[in-house]
Amino acid sequence: MLAIVMLPAAFTNTFGRMIGRPRQGWMLFLVMAVLFVAGLLLCGRAEQAGHAKIFNFPGLSEHAGQWQPDGNMEGKEVRFGIGASVLTAVVTSNGATGSTNSMHDSYTPLGGAVPLINMLLGEIIFGGPGTGIYSIIMVALIGVILAGLMIGRMPEYLGKKIGPLETKFITLYVLACPLAVLPFTAVALATKAGLSGLITNKGSHGLTEIFYAYSSSFANNGQAFAGLNANTVFYSFTTAVAMMIGRFGLAIPALALAGLVAQQTRKREVGNAVPTDGPLFAGLLIATALIVGGLSFFPALTLGPILEHLIRR
Repeated sequence: MLAIVMLPAAFTNTFGRMIGRPRQGWMLFLVMAVLFVAGLLLCGRAEQAGHAKIFNFPGLSEHAGQWQPDGNMEGKEVRFGIGASVLTAVVTSNGATGSTNSMHDSYTPLGGAVPLINMLLGEIIFGGPGTGIYSIIMVALIGVILAGLMIGRMPEYLGKKIGPLETKFITLYVLACPLAVLPFTAVALATKAGLSGLITNKGSHGLTEIFYAYSSSFANNGQAFAGLNANTVFYSFTTAVAMMIGRFGLAIPALALAGLVAQQTRKREVGNAVPTDGPLFAGLLIATALIVGGLSFFPALTLGPILEHLIRR
C-alpha cells in the first residue's frame, strides 16, 4: 500500500519545486492526507461496528468470540482482518490501481460508500501517477475562483490569471464525471439490459452496484461490486465509453488549461491576493472538493448507500 501511494504523493513535492514554491506542494499534500485519514476512519468505523440488521438472525453475531473477530468480516480474509482490508480499499480506490484484498460488495453501506466517493471525487487523494496531482490542482483552481468571487477580484493562481476561457476548461473538467457516470447509471436502471446485470441484489444496493461500476470505469480504476454481472454487451459498451471519457475527457481540458496558463507571464502577486499556500486555503480546498462532489452526486448517494444504511437500521 505504501508503494502505491508513494509516487503520486511525491508529485506534490515535485510540483512545489517546479514552481519554486515548496509550500504549495506541502499544502496539497496535507489536504490529501486529511481527506485520506477521514475516509480511512469512516470506513474502518463502519466495518468495525458491523450492521445491526445483518446480525439479528439467529446464530449470527458481530461480536468477537472464540471463532471470529469483531465487526463485519463478510467478504474479508481472516489473515488481513478489518484493518488491513479497509486500508487496502481506501488506498486503491484513491490510487487508480483497482487491486483489492476484500469484497467491497460485502462492506456495510457506509463502508462501501467510502471507496465509491473516493473515485467520484476524481481520485484527488494521492491518485495515480499524474492524475492525482492535476485533479487536485483543478479543484484548487475552483477554490481560487470561489475565493475571487467572495472578495470581488479577478481569480489568480501562482501569479497567473484565471480568466473566462480558463474557467470554461475548468468547468468542462468538473462536469465530465457527472455527465458520464450519472446518465449511464440512469439508463442502466431504466432498461432491461441494465437491470439484467443485477443477479444477486435489488433495491438500493443494486443501484449502488451499478453506480459503482460506472464510477470505477470513469476513474480508470477497475474495482467493482461483484454482485453486478457486467459481462454483457450493454455493460461492455457503456463502461468502455465511460472509461474513454474518464481518460480523455479529463486530460484534454487539463492540458488545454495548462497551455493557456503557460502562455501567460507570471505577475507579482499583490497584497490583497488570495494566499493559496496556507491553512485557510487548505480548508477552502477541502470544502470545495466535498461541496462540488456533493452537488453532483449526493442525490444518487442518497438513493444508494445512504438509503440502504437507513433501511437496514
